Amino acid sequence: MVMKCTVCLVALALLGSVCEAQWGFKPKPNQNPGIPPPNKQVPHNPQQTKHTFEKPLTWKYPQDPDPLPKENVPFELRSPVAASSVSVDCREKIVHVEVRKDMFGTGQLINPADLTMGNCAAVGEDTNAKVLIYEAQLQDCLSTLSRTENAIIYTFTMNYAPQALGSSPVVRTSQAAVIAECYYPRKHNVSSLALHPDWVAFSAVRMAQEFLYFTLRLMIDDFQHERPKNQYYLGDTINIEATVRQFFHVPLRVYVESCVATLSADATSTPRYAFLDNNGCLLDARLTGSHSRFMARTVDNKLQFQLAAFKFQGVDSGVLYITCHLKASTASHAIDTEHRACCWNNGWYEAGGVYNVCGSCENGIGSPPLDPKGRPVPPGRKVRDVSQSEVLEWEGDVTLGPILIEERMAV
Repeated sequence: MVMKCTVCLVALALLGSVCEAQWGFKPKPNQNPGIPPPNKQVPHNPQQTKHTFEKPLTWKYPQDPDPLPKENVPFELRSPVAASSVSVDCREKIVHVEVRKDMFGTGQLINPADLTMGNCAAVGEDTNAKVLIYEAQLQDCLSTLSRTENAIIYTFTMNYAPQALGSSPVVRTSQAAVIAECYYPRKHNVSSLALHPDWVAFSAVRMAQEFLYFTLRLMIDDFQHERPKNQYYLGDTINIEATVRQFFHVPLRVYVESCVATLSADATSTPRYAFLDNNGCLLDARLTGSHSRFMARTVDNKLQFQLAAFKFQGVDSGVLYITCHLKASTASHAIDTEHRACCWNNGWYEAGGVYNVCGSCENGIGSPPLDPKGRPVPPGRKVRDVSQSEVLEWEGDVTLGPILIEERMAV
């Protein structure tokens, strides 16, 4: 009987424990009746209020500027003067022809290999006078013979086919064929007549465009006014001015980072000539021996440069478009290898006088960069090293054109 009671007591104790586990523990009674229990902390929920201004905001972004008004500039297009660059001496058995290497009177010397008399090359050269000499028997060098009632006529053709200058795809003289005729009277002494070359001209109209706050303009010779005509002749100098409109910005310095010449407004089209590349290196004089150059910088927000007129080899059209990538940084930022205006004149020179930043310009001579599809990369923002300190700057592309390049006459 005692054992049964013990078992019942144990069972009742276990049942009580299970009930307490299911319904929660009983709080222990306060061991110190004189001390009150601690208060519960209630989280604070502050009310949000809308902040209001005493006066309404009136500031807004400035409007894009209106284009600069066109000035009425007194300008007269100078027509080219025929260059007396070819002379013919018809002798008893041979013809003697002398041609000035400055055949078109533009200062651009021709390559002797580009000029032949029929199929005959030059037999000599006067280096002091810069004259090429051609001599041939009257029946040689693909001459043609014709007769009139009173004369025998030997006709020679001076064929000029300019090749691209250096590694560039451009030429600065026109393909030409000059006819030389020797008249021999049947009953009198020999004589020679003047030459009559045949030329073809082209025409087009230029339109200048603005992009953001950057501009490119064709200028007259002293850079004081915009040039009202877009027409040039091979051998002329194209004066170009790049500007950035400052408005409410801190003082800015403008740079021409890269430029390409194309036959259309599409900077990725071919043929294309990257005459300015590699962060502000004017490569044309280095590639072709021209007089292209940056002018000395006089103000920070303008940059002026000269480009010798040219056209593409094998292309009859004399129309060009020039697309440049312009960049402006704060004038307080020093001129460096990514902010420069370098040109070649038997050495590299910088428009602002900081010549030691131009050494890497030689790295820009070569084939243009290509995108993954093998197409030329147009002028534009280049990938920069994000580890370097960021420079406050603005960038934009500007297309100038069409620009008309016509041919000069030579007699």
